[in-house]
Amino acid sequence: MKEKEVTLSLSINPAEPLWRIAPTRDKAGNRTSDLLMIIPRLKSKPRHHIQRTLSEIEIALTPFRQLILLVNVDMKLNTLWISFQTQPGLFAKIISAVKLHVPEAVLVGETINPLNK
Repeated sequence: MKEKEVTLSLSINPAEPLWRIAPTRDKAGNRTSDLLMIIPRLKSKPRHHIQRTLSEIEIALTPFRQLILLVNVDMKLNTLWISFQTQPGLFAKIISAVKLHVPEAVLVGETINPLNK
């Protein structure tokens, strides 16, 4: 099976709504899983920082490339959306990998303990 490659783009084009492009089922017809992370103030960072962050996301997701169906970084909203095949434990593994490479990324719905700041 041919390995998928991640393509990075910094083009400024109108974004396609996620409800149109995010898969709800994989090729076998199984439901997919997804997650949303916020990368605070990403769009206000210098271009080299944005490029480095995108590269770090790519590195973080490379081990899961056969299971990931869609990765979308919305610069206007500073969000990272990942759709992937449903598999026990994969959600936590993907989040851990992204947070290891992009520590400022926050899972939507994540509770942050103010005592740990």
